[in-house]
Amino acid sequence: MKKIDIFTHITSPKYLAALEKKVNPAVTKDIPCRWLPALGDLDIRFRIMDEFDDYMQILTEANPPVENLCEPQDALELSRIANDEMVELCAKYPDRFAGAVAMLPLNDMELALREAQRAVEELHMCGVQIYNTVAGREIDDPYLFPLYDLAEELDFPIWIHPMHPNSGAVVKDEKDFAGQRVFTNTKDIAWSMVRSAFGLPFETVRSITRLVFSPVLNDHPDIKLILHHLGSFIPYIYERIRLQNDMLERGNTEGHGLKKPILDYYKMFYVDTAIHGTPRSMMCGVDFYGIDHIMFGTDGPFDADLGRPTIRLTIDAVNNMEITEEQREMIYTGNAKRLLKLK
Repeated sequence: MKKIDIFTHITSPKYLAALEKKVNPAVTKDIPCRWLPALGDLDIRFRIMDEFDDYMQILTEANPPVENLCEPQDALELSRIANDEMVELCAKYPDRFAGAVAMLPLNDMELALREAQRAVEELHMCGVQIYNTVAGREIDDPYLFPLYDLAEELDFPIWIHPMHPNSGAVVKDEKDFAGQRVFTNTKDIAWSMVRSAFGLPFETVRSITRLVFSPVLNDHPDIKLILHHLGSFIPYIYERIRLQNDMLERGNTEGHGLKKPILDYYKMFYVDTAIHGTPRSMMCGVDFYGIDHIMFGTDGPFDADLGRPTIRLTIDAVNNMEITEEQREMIYTGNAKRLLKLK
């Protein structure tokens, strides 16, 4: 059965070379591609992909967000280089890459909107990627509303990738960048584990809860927002979400302003399967979001073996879900083709 992996990461070579000219080497020495070679080495990437039958990827540029590394004009230049390069890779390797997701210079909304429109209308990219903290702003900040307007108007999805909160200031040196690194090795291993294993999924649920209580979802009923890691904790504790909301509403005489039951808002999101296994957990996702809102995604190559485990464990989990073959095809391919307008 064909598989389209909608959430894989790359640090494309031309983008990396341009980044190294713009950013302090003390910062770029710590970006993920330095210790995850499959992010930038296509030979390694292809060898891993060859281990899995009928497997293709959608490309997204790996963290850190470009708006955290450069001032707006440089961020625009780097975004254009990255987007052009990812599209070139898709054209050169059509049997490997089914599409790509645009990077945006989100520290300047006018520039970001211009690049989003170019990426979708001229480059025919699948959509755009943002992080849950955008240049120091929460994703319910009115600053981002024009991007949501454009996404609904042009009907392209927005991938929301979790990231540790940041101040919005452009990093200048290694000390500035330390707090933004996804993985930070310290003597306090427990703290490092909490930060990587639990912190990023928490950032997803924290941020989209802000969207739920903002005007965004009411004002954009057709917007398509894609979450990493099966939407974090939501499929497992959704009844607690409802209960806590009922308690908050009862205690607040002004109400909370929601026009629909709270869980209806959380069910508006689309999610990937990047929880690295556990079929029973994936069934929680099916029960909550519905089969048509789940797409195969692995988070590759973010693992300890060149991206191999993220793919293998996710495929094994999807194959062992208690669903029909038709539903399995929807997760692997069908939903992505429909949502991303893939041929």
